[in-house]
Amino acid sequence: MTSAPERSPGADDWDSHWSVYNDSAEQNPAQAWRRTLVFRAMNALPGARLIDVGSGQGDFARDLATERPDLDIHGLELSATGVAHASRKVPSASFHQIDLLAACETIGELESSGDVLVCTEVLEHLDDPATLLRHALRYAKPGAQVIVTVPAGPRTAFDRYIGHRRHFTRASLRELLGSVGLQVDSCDGAGFPFFNLYRLVVLARGKRLIQDVAAQAAYGPTNRSAGAALRVFEKLFTVNRSSGRFGWQLIATARVVEEPR
Repeated sequence: MTSAPERSPGADDWDSHWSVYNDSAEQNPAQAWRRTLVFRAMNALPGARLIDVGSGQGDFARDLATERPDLDIHGLELSATGVAHASRKVPSASFHQIDLLAACETIGELESSGDVLVCTEVLEHLDDPATLLRHALRYAKPGAQVIVTVPAGPRTAFDRYIGHRRHFTRASLRELLGSVGLQVDSCDGAGFPFFNLYRLVVLARGKRLIQDVAAQAAYGPTNRSAGAALRVFEKLFTVNRSSGRFGWQLIATARVVEEPR
């Protein structure tokens, strides 16, 4: 069995992260299910510009381009490796490498242009998520829709390994979004019961999951039973609740206020 490295491949080293985790992220049924939640929450009109904040290796943009080919999709991503993966997957979209925690960095042609901003599974990795949100909102029009997803529930060994600083509650997510001037329309705990069960399995597997992912990155898929379990969860996720209080997947929708507070 491949041993896990002593530490994460840089919890903040996103080039290394996407070099190792691109394949496992693509195969994760939780990622695909989460994207369907975002698609359902979206109220974008045909031709709208969508800004994907923390676009990673492009799986969200890829599925969005299939689901909504009428949208103008732009990704903002810290990692050059992520931008390269995403650009190959979604040639119809535009991806920009930028550090959204740096006040001085900006992409002039995108400022105040987004009809929808999506930030999915990003904020839990940050010590200062409010700063990233404030800088990301430069790219939103007044009245733009903002959709955010973050994890709730306990942090697993794997979560800590890949750099999760925190998990959120509905109250703490609402507080964060309000603190940057957004008007929160909804904040739900999705995923009860089967996403919660999936997360409990991840919690129970602990460091073994880290070793499995490392082995997959090095040698390709090696664990047939794990693959079968993922396929089972993929089916179970179709009957998850998409709203409520008990799910460990948080999704919030908000709006950029017309006038600054």
